[in-house]
Amino acid sequence: MKQIALTTAVIAVATAAPLTAENRIDGQSRDAPELAAYGDLPVGVRQIELVNQDQIDILAVDPTGETPTEFPRYDRPLTVEMWYPAAEGATGDTSLKAYLRDGTTEVTLEGRAMRDAAPADTSEPLPLLIMSHGYPGNRFLMSHLAENIASKGYVVASIDHTDSTYRTQAAFGSTLVNRSLDQLFVLDEMARINDDPTSDLSGLIDAENTGLLGYSMGGYGAIITAGGGVTETSVGYPWGAPQGTLGIHQAGSETHEALPDPRIKTAVAIGPWGMNTGFWDAEGLAGIEVPMLFIAGSEDETSLYEEGVRAIWEGATSVDRALLTFDGGGHNTAAPIPAPEESFYFNESLGFNVSEHYTDAVWDSVFMNNVAQHFVTSWLDVELKGDADKVAYLDLLEIGSDGVWSVNEDGTFGEDHSYWTGFGEGTADGLRYEVLGATLAPVPLPASVWMLGLALGGLGFVRRKRGV
Repeated sequence: MKQIALTTAVIAVATAAPLTAENRIDGQSRDAPELAAYGDLPVGVRQIELVNQDQIDILAVDPTGETPTEFPRYDRPLTVEMWYPAAEGATGDTSLKAYLRDGTTEVTLEGRAMRDAAPADTSEPLPLLIMSHGYPGNRFLMSHLAENIASKGYVVASIDHTDSTYRTQAAFGSTLVNRSLDQLFVLDEMARINDDPTSDLSGLIDAENTGLLGYSMGGYGAIITAGGGVTETSVGYPWGAPQGTLGIHQAGSETHEALPDPRIKTAVAIGPWGMNTGFWDAEGLAGIEVPMLFIAGSEDETSLYEEGVRAIWEGATSVDRALLTFDGGGHNTAAPIPAPEESFYFNESLGFNVSEHYTDAVWDSVFMNNVAQHFVTSWLDVELKGDADKVAYLDLLEIGSDGVWSVNEDGTFGEDHSYWTGFGEGTADGLRYEVLGATLAPVPLPASVWMLGLALGGLGFVRRKRGV
């Protein structure tokens, strides 16, 4: 099956600008789909330090002792990297300092966003996208997507999840409990910053019109935040969250019923983890309240595909949703930046080559990133901006290679042209895009009908090389 994608992946050679630069996150493959191109707006980036006060200290909870009458609590620190449209003529350093998967090697990433640039003077606030990495990961893992989306008129807040980054990785229970809480806290903080008259970001952020994007464990959190309550069984996993602390996210509980935030209008989940280990059932997934785009590799051995990501997509029966599949792709499909040059070495303590945390065995990383940029752009523009012109980019034949490429002598498309909108000839091979409408059961809805509606209105994974 992995050979299916090779026809596209092999020719998807990165042509980052400038070509001589190293560790570029802004690469554009010669086969990149149309909406992968950067927008017209310059981009700024800045670091924000936040503290979520009085949270349960999951790491301090004794998993074997008696359940305490009160759980220990602490003030939870979170670092956020924010990308945003910058003022015309703004200047600033365009490099990012980030740590690799080994947690010790600091590298320099090169992009287009300017450090601490003055924000654009907009006539109205811009939609917000909150980004959430995997376990372990960091706020720069999807920086290619963050600055690309920001250049198109969005504010992007990417979270360093405490206890879950390369340098703070700790007990998995903290990640299970805190992902959704972190996401919603950052949403609150972005709203606060927007309303702060002393901030130069005041008036820039439309927190009332927010999207949520998560990869792997970030996708797990996004599903919970979107309304997908977890099972009673998962609350009791001995290797999971201690002393039933995950119960706040259990389907049907008062705490989980109160969790979904009406400011979040849509969510994107890339390789979301959890279904493969029984964290959701039909009841829990039916609780999802916002339209969702899922992105996955058909050979994902971490979150799984048929029994994992695809099963979540099928089970989210209360909402319209789509699934983009890279045939032959693994867990690293679309989300991670291209492997930094310094990551190509075998780490003895980890037991694998660090670059494997970022790369895919079949698909070219830059091309995958570009496809993700294209689909996330069209999805968010439809869901958060109501841009009817982007509907055509989501009204597609299910199998990319089934499309007919037909061009007239004058360069216009022929009447029989049915190839994916925005893709060049042959470049959608190995890709699938499927949609389901909100129903009581996962009954497929014709893409054209669904898009018209959009226009209107065990713990073995810990040892895996790429994380979750």
